[in-house]
Amino acid sequence: MNKLKLNILIFGFSVIGLAACSESFLDVESKTSSTTDNFYKTESDAYRALLGCYDGWQCTTSNGGVGFYVASEVMADECFGATGNTDARNYQVIDRFDIGQSSSDLNIYEDTWKNYYTAIYRCNELLAHAGQIAWNSNEKKGTYLGECRAIRGICYFDMVRLWGNIPLFIKPVNENRAQASPDSVYNVIFQDLKYAADSIPVDAYPKAGASENDGHVTQYAAKALLARVYLFYTGYYGKEPQNVAKSEVLAGLEDIIANADSKGYGLVDEYKNLWPAASSSWAKDGSNYVQTNTYAGDGNKETLLAQKFNYTQDYNGNLDGNRWLVMMGIRNIISVPYGQGWGVCTVNPKFLSSYGSGDTRETASVIDLEGEGITAMDGFEKKHIKDQREYTGYTVKKYTPMAEWRKEDDGTWSQVNAVVDLGGGDFQISQYQDFVVMRYADVLLMAAELGSPNAKAYLNQVRKRAYTAGGKVSAQYVEVEATSDNIMKERMLEFAFEGQRYWDLLRQGVDYAASQIAEAGVDVLSGNAPDKIIIKADKIKATKGLSQIPYNQITLSNNVLTQNEGW
Repeated sequence: MNKLKLNILIFGFSVIGLAACSESFLDVESKTSSTTDNFYKTESDAYRALLGCYDGWQCTTSNGGVGFYVASEVMADECFGATGNTDARNYQVIDRFDIGQSSSDLNIYEDTWKNYYTAIYRCNELLAHAGQIAWNSNEKKGTYLGECRAIRGICYFDMVRLWGNIPLFIKPVNENRAQASPDSVYNVIFQDLKYAADSIPVDAYPKAGASENDGHVTQYAAKALLARVYLFYTGYYGKEPQNVAKSEVLAGLEDIIANADSKGYGLVDEYKNLWPAASSSWAKDGSNYVQTNTYAGDGNKETLLAQKFNYTQDYNGNLDGNRWLVMMGIRNIISVPYGQGWGVCTVNPKFLSSYGSGDTRETASVIDLEGEGITAMDGFEKKHIKDQREYTGYTVKKYTPMAEWRKEDDGTWSQVNAVVDLGGGDFQISQYQDFVVMRYADVLLMAAELGSPNAKAYLNQVRKRAYTAGGKVSAQYVEVEATSDNIMKERMLEFAFEGQRYWDLLRQGVDYAASQIAEAGVDVLSGNAPDKIIIKADKIKATKGLSQIPYNQITLSNNVLTQNEGW
């Protein structure tokens, strides 16, 4: 056996406290002397290895590459690739499914590919050595291994949706392996999530203890993820999986809903309070600036699973920040409560027309640069417009860097990025907003889609919250029937800019997705000059909605790997 380090320092495992260093379940003392010869003996060893698996999952984002969330948004009909006007056009390649946008960008997902396989290797290490651990209880064994397998399932689900054709590893081996059939990968994903749902006790990580255990995969998270995978697989591939039944998936969702109140889950009262930026505002009070913040908080009752991040990422190997979040920020501009970023994902104005009057989700989801007075800032045209590609006047509010007013020693006030003075990094790498993987609203809408007898009630529970502000329901709210069209429209609005829309489109058929994403010529500004965005449906169809496999990986495999069609 190779004496591989259990290496809780590889890829930055030394500092992985997330929501707050003193509270996160990942905040542990680094150990560097363990090897596979002297490790995997006790439950404590197993827990340390499990933390390495969580860290590996976190590193799929914190260690660079194109974040899965960002790719999901860019490919959808909600956003455009954008970035800086003189930047490389790699995000246009993703947005338009067209390598012709930048023919030299052959390895856009190189780091992403490697990061995911690193995470999977860690999971496989723990699972391969589980038999030599002296477990004190079957309950603890089921919990740790269930979490580990769920993490592996999540990683494979991201990968198989992105690339479709990937090598499959369920043991910690290093070999040049050909791509497996998607069915083989999905079989592992289903098995992993079913194991987690069956093995993690329902009270292993109670919602009441979210300040300490938020981010752990729970039984409910596994059941909800199982439903998401089932809906995508049956939609995209047009067939039922071999090892999971629709009735089983729906039963899992109904179990979550039936026990939600007693277990501390439910919908947050107002939609905007789900998101830091949407729930934060500042006003001048005399000579001071005062913040109003109604954010429901990390680990709130609607969160079934979140990928955790912290502000302590730096350039010295500590990898725990949300690296993709800076891409989403308004390019070169701080406008409290919004921090600066690199201008990816300008919002397609056409998408905004989908919201109805009284629907609070529009203002909670999208930054209207003119409507919120940002375009009137001194130097806005010079700093932002002239450097922004594919400017539309709108950008994403749900996931964006934050900023605040700070009083200086001389009594003056200045706008600063929220990460200033927090950690050792900066606004580029040390963003700390969690990514919410699964919300309770999704449980309700998936149960409705799968044919629950309570489908109408579930659908309208989500809709009613969308039309609620200050405890009052808007007069524009009306109940609707739980038809397939109504459910999918509700998903479009409820989960806008949360990385779900593209996959919801794709599971309705590649041709349908292509018809919704295609654009004949949207007027935008690039470098403050007129520009048009053209996205061809044929390009999406040619790729079957899949992404480019890094050519470096194909070369390193001696062409054992093959590129996806259309790339």
